Amino acid sequence: MTHDVTQTTETSARAAGDDGSHDGSHGGSTPPKTPRRRTPRIHRAWFVAAVTFVTIIGAAAFRSLPGLLFDPLKEDFGWSRGTVGLAVSVNLALYGLTAPFAAALMDRFGIRKVVAVALVVIACGSGLTVWMNSAWQLLLCWGLLVGLGSGSMALAFAATVTNRWFTERRGFVSGILTAASASGQLVFLPLLSWIVETYQWRPAAVTVALAALAVVPFVWLLLRDHPADVGLKPYGSQEFVPKPPPVPGAARRAVTVLLKAARTGPFWLLAGSFAICGASTNGLIQTHFVPAAHDHGMGVRAAASLLAVIGIFDIVGTIASGWFTDRFDSRRLLAVYYALRGVSLLFLPMLLAPDVRPPMIFFIVFYGLDWVATVPPTLALCREQYGDDSAIVFGWVLASHQVGAGLVAFLGGVARDVFGSYDVIWYASGALCAAAALMVLVIRRARTEPVAVAVSG
Repeated sequence: MTHDVTQTTETSARAAGDDGSHDGSHGGSTPPKTPRRRTPRIHRAWFVAAVTFVTIIGAAAFRSLPGLLFDPLKEDFGWSRGTVGLAVSVNLALYGLTAPFAAALMDRFGIRKVVAVALVVIACGSGLTVWMNSAWQLLLCWGLLVGLGSGSMALAFAATVTNRWFTERRGFVSGILTAASASGQLVFLPLLSWIVETYQWRPAAVTVALAALAVVPFVWLLLRDHPADVGLKPYGSQEFVPKPPPVPGAARRAVTVLLKAARTGPFWLLAGSFAICGASTNGLIQTHFVPAAHDHGMGVRAAASLLAVIGIFDIVGTIASGWFTDRFDSRRLLAVYYALRGVSLLFLPMLLAPDVRPPMIFFIVFYGLDWVATVPPTLALCREQYGDDSAIVFGWVLASHQVGAGLVAFLGGVARDVFGSYDVIWYASGALCAAAALMVLVIRRARTEPVAVAVSG
């Protein structure tokens, strides 16, 4: 009823200019407040998006560290690259598998509470690593705790904010928030590599723990769960959208949505292609590029700086991809992204050298533009296919992304231990990207429009 009153008052204000007497039966306090709320120069949704951006950047800082720890942990504890890669694999897998449940928990308890708790868990997991002395403790702290916390801060968070606060510019906003997640993992690398080289790895772990904690006050004080909390319409909406009631049974809902989506062909095509996306980014380049470059004589700090450049250009590429997603067929965009990424990986073994040369710079810039440009069109296809359940479905698709990343993070370390180089992993990942390009094109023939109408209507 309150929302109907607000709409009636707004309509009266537009018609009569300043008179709230058309709705006088509901009291005199509502009319003077409504005009101030519905005519801000900048819609509150953009401030929420900004807070979300900063939050994801801060939470992503810790994800910069694993690729820098292979050699330091081997020196301190004698752990092989396969052992460290296993911990990273568990972390990446849990990062994805937690995401759909986190999306459901946000529907139940609200975005602000879930994100604040997740940041504290991330800080605890990262901070506790300074006292570890056994490989199982690395699995517990970095694999389990940090994996669970980061999963709650995954792209399902960005999807939930985008779906609730925006009806227009969703592709653009999802591109910005995706860029925050991916770039935050990379732009901190030069700083963290300097800390690792100068003060060893433990101060670096403490640094990323503090970065996660520093964001908690911003989340608690500035983030809001829904436009209705502040009496606003979603950005671009012509109608006031009431805040939905809390949804009980978060775990049950996440599983139910999965079972429903799993009966459709597009889900498996999206999940399979996104698994390859994760394998070729987080699992491969982010985890193994620095040690692979170091194998060819490049300094750790120089290799980490190249990854930071990927993070910078990722912001441009992902925002541009969001803009393209609002205007072009998402399936064709994904096919182009995956095909070009696969070709670039086939050339990478020839580009690694002791110093940074122009062909390597070209690869880094290109890979940065393509890094997670796949996310906005993938999210758009989930929204098109699954309507109100799209955030949770995207969480499961993201889970496949991280499972693929975790598998390659582990297999990459094993391959290096067995073959003495990463070449076989570069070539295999390039071939997988070609397969992903074909998979997304098949979605066109998977009866997408009827399914979308059935779910949303």
